[in-house]
Amino acid sequence: MSFLWPWLLALLPLPWLLRRWLPPAGTAAVLRVPSLAPFAGPATCGPAARPQGKTLPSLNFMLATFIWVLLVLSAARPLGPAALRTLPVSGRELMLALDVSASMGTADLRLDGPPATRLDVARRIAQDFVTRRDGDRVGLIVFGKQAYLHTPLTFDLNAVRDALAGTPIGLAGRQTALGDAIALATTRLREFRGSERVLVLLTDGANTAGHLSPAQAGWIARREGLRIHVVGIGTEPAQGDGDGAAPSADLDEETLRELANRTGGIYRRATDGQALADFYRLVDRLEPVALGQVAMRPVRELYPWPLAAALLLAATLGWRTRLARPEAARA
Repeated sequence: MSFLWPWLLALLPLPWLLRRWLPPAGTAAVLRVPSLAPFAGPATCGPAARPQGKTLPSLNFMLATFIWVLLVLSAARPLGPAALRTLPVSGRELMLALDVSASMGTADLRLDGPPATRLDVARRIAQDFVTRRDGDRVGLIVFGKQAYLHTPLTFDLNAVRDALAGTPIGLAGRQTALGDAIALATTRLREFRGSERVLVLLTDGANTAGHLSPAQAGWIARREGLRIHVVGIGTEPAQGDGDGAAPSADLDEETLRELANRTGGIYRRATDGQALADFYRLVDRLEPVALGQVAMRPVRELYPWPLAAALLLAATLGWRTRLARPEAARA
């Protein structure tokens, strides 16, 4: 057993020190008499009353001492071993970068029904992907005209899923700062050097805003050892919505493929929801979640036990004191 705040145990001799060094109460007025015999009555000097007068104060003193010791022990927060647990181990820090520019509102991707917007399909499949990453630390960056850290790296996967669900189109502007998003991810992952660091980048366009080009940001990411997996989404130009538009004509596949290759990642084109889901499953295989398991024995708080014992003894002491008052009044 150990204590979270062991220095509080130094308070154990405090009552003895106070009794030893402080003057006793009631010393101002003292009545001196030659003998106590004339003041002795039958209730206090009889054979039946004498043993009770000697034992009660002694027992109450012992109860008060135990109460103090138990209170100090509980205040020091005793800790004991809990049941053995096994936890998955992953040294992977995984950042998602999601394009939320205006073009992500194009409804040209099918998943299991009518065409939905690219962002709706991307959010839904990314949420499933995050659910499978138990044991990884996951974060979320959204980018449009600018790049923002939406959710810092965390083991709380529910928070990441909620962030994905609540990310609207145009949150970061209507253009595409692809290079800035990569640079931001590299900066946020830099503090985790020594771990496996991965960026999963989803976009449907080309770099049209920001301070850095994808090539410049990719060079920085490669120097930092960051691996980037990229997926470009949107239907082929020939599969437009029939009004002559080319929904993914701006997708800069050459740059995205080069970016992935230079950093040791992969690039895939997703023209429907199924292809996008296949991309994330491929990432699962390339970046397995658990590298193993580790057994650990957490600690548990033990302070309720001495605290409960102190309260029980305090109730006993109060009950004994209450019973002793009528006898003292009769004396």
